Amino acid sequence: MSTPDIHLYTASTMNGWKPVIFLEEAEVEYDLTYIDFGKKEQKSEWYMKLNPNGRIPTIVDRSNDDFAVFESGAILWYLAEKYQKFLPTGAKARSEALQWLMFQMGGIGPMMGQAMFFQRIAAPKGIDDQYAIDRYVTESRRLLEVLDRQLNGKAYLLGDEFTIADIATYPWARSYPWAKVSIEGLEHLQAWFERIDARPKTQKAVTIPKPFPAFFGKGDISASESENAARFKA
Repeated sequence: MSTPDIHLYTASTMNGWKPVIFLEEAEVEYDLTYIDFGKKEQKSEWYMKLNPNGRIPTIVDRSNDDFAVFESGAILWYLAEKYQKFLPTGAKARSEALQWLMFQMGGIGPMMGQAMFFQRIAAPKGIDDQYAIDRYVTESRRLLEVLDRQLNGKAYLLGDEFTIADIATYPWARSYPWAKVSIEGLEHLQAWFERIDARPKTQKAVTIPKPFPAFFGKGDISASESENAARFKA
């Protein structure tokens, strides 16, 4: 049996699932190493040589002189170019894909991530900053409204084709219950969720390395909140 080109280092987070979704949807074989936050493996010396930021995910392409790529958006772009999957052709279409990828990286992820942090980690520890909560929840809702408008008349963010823009955005936007952000009235966004919820390979991907259904509003939310806070302790 040949060794897969891609070695993925990741964990079960919204960013951590992005390359898993790509690799599963593209039917690319890969090796996976689970990074245990509880053991601070992301800060270990060997891992920091691959990813100087000490975060997940990271990939190593064995077929390209063990080239390491970190930052989830950069990983998706690298994989899309390597395998010629989920990236449109033509300069304008590729630019559009990059724009929506950056929209997720610079907007959806950071804003929803902060909404989650202040409500799911800080508040249970007695740091109840309502100003911060209102700020990040309101901005997250605004960004979801941007997605809703973009999806009007489209199956996916760029049109009829599933792309890395969808792969990057889905695990974050779909975790709106964890961020406690309402999607009421966002019919196009809800239809997009349903469409991707029905993709078996994506749904398999969000169980790897292990599922965390509470992010998507399922399971024992209270127990999951405690588990999540422990994973992300300082």
